[in-house]
Amino acid sequence: MAFTIAFAGKGGTGKTSIAGLTIRYLIEKKQKPVLAVDADSNVCLNEALGVEVHATIGGLREESLNTIRSGAERPGGMSMEQLFDYQVQQSIVESKGFDLIVMGRPEGPGCYCAANNIIRKYTDILSGKYPYVVIDNEAGMEHLSRRTTHEVDLLLITSDPTVKGVKTAKRIHDLVDELKLDVGRSAVIINRVMGGEAGRLKLLSEDLGLNVIGLVPQDGTIFDYDLKGKPVFEIPADSPACLSVFGILDSLSIP
Repeated sequence: MAFTIAFAGKGGTGKTSIAGLTIRYLIEKKQKPVLAVDADSNVCLNEALGVEVHATIGGLREESLNTIRSGAERPGGMSMEQLFDYQVQQSIVESKGFDLIVMGRPEGPGCYCAANNIIRKYTDILSGKYPYVVIDNEAGMEHLSRRTTHEVDLLLITSDPTVKGVKTAKRIHDLVDELKLDVGRSAVIINRVMGGEAGRLKLLSEDLGLNVIGLVPQDGTIFDYDLKGKPVFEIPADSPACLSVFGILDSLSIP
């Protein structure tokens, strides 16, 4: 089975950027393929990775429901389940070193649990084909209560350099324990650190019982790449954020 790394955290912490750099790390340092999973209804991991998405799980589910409602003929006499399986396989974005599967935003009301269940199912199915799986979850804690994040070897909770961010990280950490999720180990990364607040936030985190494994500095290169529409996946190897994330991942001794 794959070694699975999942990301969680409140919105605006730079979670997706760190997930993108983690995928790059695994490709470059481990030299093995990665299955990237964008489990956020607000699709953005593909932008961090620099690839186009042509279909999402949420969109495919809506198409399937419309096919059922309309009674339209299915190609080759395929069952609805067979057709959906085929469409999901075709929706996988293939790139150098990684493949990407995207949940996307379902259009119908009350569809998020169904879309989450579907992406969880296909993540489980596909993970056996890859040495590594990296899951970028939606912001907040709903994905935990819906158990989208499960059977994870490493959960990385990202926080911005604020007390609110650290306290949200603590709530996510506690919820993992309350729900008895199958998480091998979890740790906190404080992102976009600019200076003097680093020590205070690390002390606060430790007082709350959090394992802070690293601080990622504010990096103007990421901001500049974002303004230019360039993927964070391609930032220079010597940029502060890239060096920091790679150093953190080195310290974790990922197999």
